[in-house]
Amino acid sequence: MRTTPELSLPITLDRGSHVSLPDQIAAAVRDLVGTGVLVADDPLPSTRALATQLGVSRGSVVQAYDQLLAEGWLIARTGGGTRVNPKVRAVRPPEADLPVPVPAVEAGPPAIDLRPGQPMEASLVDATWRSAWRRAADEPLGAEVPILGLTELRVAIAEHLRRMRAVVRPAELIAVTAGGRQGLSLLLAATGACRVGVENPGYPSMRRVLVRAGVEVVPLAADARGLIPERLPDPAPDLVLVTPSHQYPLGGSLPVDRRQALLAWATATDTWIVEDDYDSELRYTSQPLPALTAMDGGERVALLGTFSKTLTPALATGFIVVPPALVAAVLDARRDLGMPVSLVTQRAVAHYLEAGGLTRHTQRMRHLYRRRRDRVVAALDGLAGVRVRPMDGGLHVVVEIEGDEGSLVDGLRDAGVLVSGLSRYWSDSDARSGIVFGFGSVSDAELETGLGVIADVLRTVV
Repeated sequence: MRTTPELSLPITLDRGSHVSLPDQIAAAVRDLVGTGVLVADDPLPSTRALATQLGVSRGSVVQAYDQLLAEGWLIARTGGGTRVNPKVRAVRPPEADLPVPVPAVEAGPPAIDLRPGQPMEASLVDATWRSAWRRAADEPLGAEVPILGLTELRVAIAEHLRRMRAVVRPAELIAVTAGGRQGLSLLLAATGACRVGVENPGYPSMRRVLVRAGVEVVPLAADARGLIPERLPDPAPDLVLVTPSHQYPLGGSLPVDRRQALLAWATATDTWIVEDDYDSELRYTSQPLPALTAMDGGERVALLGTFSKTLTPALATGFIVVPPALVAAVLDARRDLGMPVSLVTQRAVAHYLEAGGLTRHTQRMRHLYRRRRDRVVAALDGLAGVRVRPMDGGLHVVVEIEGDEGSLVDGLRDAGVLVSGLSRYWSDSDARSGIVFGFGSVSDAELETGLGVIADVLRTVV
């Protein structure tokens, strides 16, 4: 039979007060019920347990309970001990003076959230996923985790990168992180970078990481094919953050000539490159491209990866592939920041990778997302004053317009569809007008409805 553990009540007694101990105990329990610390039908400690906790005689507690029973604050049940009366409701004390929340008014059906960044998670939980988490939960919890992460997970990541991204690096050069932003923070600490170049347009949340870290953000010109090496700044930043496999948000892939030029520039200027492997495996027109890191030879490029788009952001798990020259600095930085990913999560992800779960899930999702991309193009392509940018991969679409972006975003919100404005991805006056929206996380029916609304509003705004 399952038993309820004894509660420990936060009661402080004033032994020098003229108020008796039983009255103090009774008043304290009333206050705990009135403020919601104790709620309806909560069990109270036995008189013996509470007397031991407070360091008083059991008789003082019995007297207090009897008074509260008489007043109706408590009830006594046969075999169930003493409990808070289920009919008593918490009442906040007047001195708290808290604002009363106003209940939200439903103006219609819930909004369709097409803001970018969320993958489809419905098909993730299969037999392989469940097995990985069961195995992880069944293993001993007292194991010591190396400072760069669980060895089994780092080995599994190294093998995955070798097969899928043509990156051949030993597990010793891989560090487990709590996602892309935490990985970037770790690399900033390791390199000591003060000036960081970021693609313009680029990922706003990564820019925010840099701003919060107190570094100078240097915009780097990018176009439909990614970063433009001929327009890299002089003097060079200490570090540049690039998305060569799938530029965000424009979606281009950095061609080999630009990759070679970027690597040559980084070597000549002694600049570190952080390759954000954003959406690299979710390509529709070809297999995933080799990573820039694979061309580097391990000298100047750190690969920043995460499982948030291929699996789920709920994992809060990612990795960095560290250049050999930075390993000692990353170790020092990790000692300061600590290991943010739980042992059970690391084990589960390792088992999932080892069983081939990530590869199979990515293949399934690639087919699903390709079909959805085609539906987006069919719904929006050909509208006057509208340009749907080519989508070689990823989970979002960029729509450029000849019109007012604010009116479009507001009109869609009023019609029940949430999207992001395109201009927010630029850090200067070169920003373009349009919207960015995702097509990964919603149902087929929601996507169809959302696309219909977007098309209707575009016709009225553009």
